Amino acid sequence: MNIFRRIYCRAFQAAFHVAIPFLPYHYPEIYNSLEDIPVILKKRGINTVLFVTDQGLVKAGLAKMVEDVLTKAGITFRTYSDTVPNPTITNVESARQLYVDIHAQAFIALGGGSAMDCAKAAAARIARPNKTIPQMRGILKVHHKLPPVIAIPTTAGTGSETTVAAIVTDSRQQYKYMVSDFCLIPPYAIHDYRLTVGLPKHITATTGMDALTHAVEAYIGGSTVRETRQAAEEATRLIHAYLYRAYQDGNDAEARQQMLKASYYAGIAFSKSYVGYVHAVAHSLGGKYGTPHGLANSVLLPRVLRYYGKAAHKRLAQLARRSGVIQPGMSDAQTANLFIDWIQEMNDKMGIPHTITELREADIPEMAAHADAEGNPLYPVPVLLNKRELKELYKLVVA
Repeated sequence: MNIFRRIYCRAFQAAFHVAIPFLPYHYPEIYNSLEDIPVILKKRGINTVLFVTDQGLVKAGLAKMVEDVLTKAGITFRTYSDTVPNPTITNVESARQLYVDIHAQAFIALGGGSAMDCAKAAAARIARPNKTIPQMRGILKVHHKLPPVIAIPTTAGTGSETTVAAIVTDSRQQYKYMVSDFCLIPPYAIHDYRLTVGLPKHITATTGMDALTHAVEAYIGGSTVRETRQAAEEATRLIHAYLYRAYQDGNDAEARQQMLKASYYAGIAFSKSYVGYVHAVAHSLGGKYGTPHGLANSVLLPRVLRYYGKAAHKRLAQLARRSGVIQPGMSDAQTANLFIDWIQEMNDKMGIPHTITELREADIPEMAAHADAEGNPLYPVPVLLNKRELKELYKLVVA
């Protein structure tokens, strides 16, 4: 990256870092049971909602658990269940129209990041009916109060119930948009471990490593504050202690509940301190091929950390020690490399591949341009990379 662009990126990031204490971040009210949904709605005087989920959760019977709670409480609702793994603008517009048609007053989102992103983006469209999703792409372009969103995660990974962002795919251009604004943080979240019991092993694995990616990228960037460092350390500690337990035994209630907590803390960390090039590359893979976000992050994380080299060693070592993953007594370089080894060992134990099988070298220049546009100047990464340098990250995971 040339020196003038480097100066611009670092100045932009420094300004955001200084502004963090003054920005209107907030956290959702956390409830621990689906049976709390009517309590929330009645407190707000809400009697009609749009329920956003996906077909997988309908077939698994999890959507019916929410619908039964709403029916028993006499809440009027309609279900939008066509959300796809990387939610599209079409998904958002369909959910928005259904919300309008039934005169809904709030959204309930059940799922991983996809359902929550769909609901958050649809809520943004309700708040800003004259602005399209592409027009709201980027930072602080919604800036209106949204209808309430109750976020109910069914995976322990995305942390979307805490975040300022909604990620939406333009399927025609095969490109992902990030809409980011403080009003997108849901006011309510429900952490009910029963919804994560019995998740397929590969979903448990990749969503758990997705949460770890959030914590690590937030920690090693240049926009950390004390609160986000502590949140990332706690998330990493919990993932180290409970992810493989949840992977081995899907019915381990303690492991499932603790992983929901880990995802939440990781979400707090990256909402304020941002992520890095792992996410920028993963988003481009999702936009181009539909690669599940957690899978892309899992595969990329150890390779991108090694690519950063010594620029990331000090903070990786600090995270490794404070989270209890690696014991004190070694140099930063040794500790950081052992931490990356642990990440790769976790991937290998849980059957996460080393490559992205659908990735084609001919597509790399286009995707690297998208990653460059997303990551620079926003992401306060340890090492700044331009389009040419970002191509090298894709080549690390070509099959």
